[in-house]
Amino acid sequence: MARVFARAGYHVFIHQDYESRVRGGHNFFQIRFSDRPIMASRRPIDIVIALDRPSITNDQENLTASGIIVYDSAILGQTYDGPEFFNVPSVEIATEDGGSKIMANTVATGAVLGMLGVELTIFEDVLKGSFAKKGDAVIRQNIVAARRGHEFARHHCTRCAFSAAAVGKPLLLIDGNAAIGVGAVMSGCKFYAAYPMTPSTGILNYMASKSDQYGILVEQAEDEIAAINMALGACFAGVRSMTGTAGGGFALMVEGLSLAAMTETPVVIALGQRPAPATGLPTRTEQGDLLFALYAAHGEFPRIVFAPGSPEQAVYLTNKAFELSHKYQVPAIILTDQYLADTQWTYGGFDLSRLPYTDYRVRGEAYSSLPEYKRYAFTDTGISPFAVPGDGPHPVVADSDEHDEEGHLIEDAETRRGMIEKRLYRKLPLLRAEIAPPVLYGNPDAQTVFIAWGSQYGVLREATERLQEQGAAMLHFTELYPFPGTEKFDYLAILRKARRTVCVEQNATSQFARLLKAETGFSCSATINKYDGRPFLLEDLLGELDAHLG
Repeated sequence: MARVFARAGYHVFIHQDYESRVRGGHNFFQIRFSDRPIMASRRPIDIVIALDRPSITNDQENLTASGIIVYDSAILGQTYDGPEFFNVPSVEIATEDGGSKIMANTVATGAVLGMLGVELTIFEDVLKGSFAKKGDAVIRQNIVAARRGHEFARHHCTRCAFSAAAVGKPLLLIDGNAAIGVGAVMSGCKFYAAYPMTPSTGILNYMASKSDQYGILVEQAEDEIAAINMALGACFAGVRSMTGTAGGGFALMVEGLSLAAMTETPVVIALGQRPAPATGLPTRTEQGDLLFALYAAHGEFPRIVFAPGSPEQAVYLTNKAFELSHKYQVPAIILTDQYLADTQWTYGGFDLSRLPYTDYRVRGEAYSSLPEYKRYAFTDTGISPFAVPGDGPHPVVADSDEHDEEGHLIEDAETRRGMIEKRLYRKLPLLRAEIAPPVLYGNPDAQTVFIAWGSQYGVLREATERLQEQGAAMLHFTELYPFPGTEKFDYLAILRKARRTVCVEQNATSQFARLLKAETGFSCSATINKYDGRPFLLEDLLGELDAHLG
């Protein structure tokens, strides 16, 4: 259904909710579509397709005045009275003329499209694509089922008052995990190793699905320790590499993170945050690992930490993570979470010119022509030549112990000081200059400025748009470390001028507000925190924000 809306040119936003237990439980998938861009989920519901009884008991109170619950009494085992209930005999319709009852879903989808006044042409094309491998007979049966559901709704839904906007140009529908995968593929990633761990598993699945097409080696490692070390080995051997995990897996990776820093081996890590400690709520959402990503691993060294707020930002920031990681030979972390990983957004497309690929390795003739090769040579920038073993006449030496310019381990204090200054003091200012400042949405003279980072972008931006007339604006951060300065954009002047500054985060301890104060000295006047594992819905956040506008 979501693909139908996207192909019809509607703007779509989707979020899903599923339980963390293997034995399952109640879950739901919410689709919001509009003729204008949307970026968040809402609490009011116009149509509920109830496939189990909890769908009715949980969602009935959130129905709009004209809302309808579509159900099949044969599936739920009872009939419901009331004008808001619409009994569609999906199983009966699906099994007519020898059809399968599994096609009840197709009937229900056709019925909802009929309720909305949306024609079936696009849905039929979706069915043809979805069941192409199952043959023409299955496709025909599903199309018949869809048409019967559509016709049933048009004739029997006496309460339907919905009217969808005119069909427009098809849009791309993509989720956060796939967007990170797109960014990795477009950045030349040729090796991806990971152990499956929600919510990062979708990246592993995406990379595997593209492995043959783009020549990517994808390895499901035995654990996260192996995954990051495999990625480091692959990069050392000459290819761009990446790994992905959640907080518990990242805890196992931190020794490998320090290894990347000491050996100056680039690696990109997708860190999918989820409510913790321990295994926490595996399929719920939270922003609780910001400080963990910033300070994990032993020793002092620079790193890159990005936190996209939308799939579009995820594509570009993943590319930037690869570029900067290889340019400066440091690890890069992309912070995501279950909400961003699973939400789906629509776009007209991506600007491929914003996805550069620069090979920073010393290869071929450039390597062979070097009079000598020092892997960790002291330079003004702290960036040393990075060759590929076996690609030329010079030996390549690397060591996880402290080492000299050639890579041999050392014990003397002078070399140690030099290497710290090379890796940290010389690289960090250059890295900081590459970092983009936060983006302001709204009036720079706003009396109330809402602050967010990462996945709170969509819901807070949409809420801020509704509160602009009341003097609200939004400042959104995506590039978190090195922390952005004010040379490119003096966001601190905007914050200091505002009467109220409210930081919105999905954690209990206001981690970003604390980071902002530590890096700039600025303290927010208020914070809004949510840590129950569920995302902000638009109306709920509006209520919280409105309390700070007085």
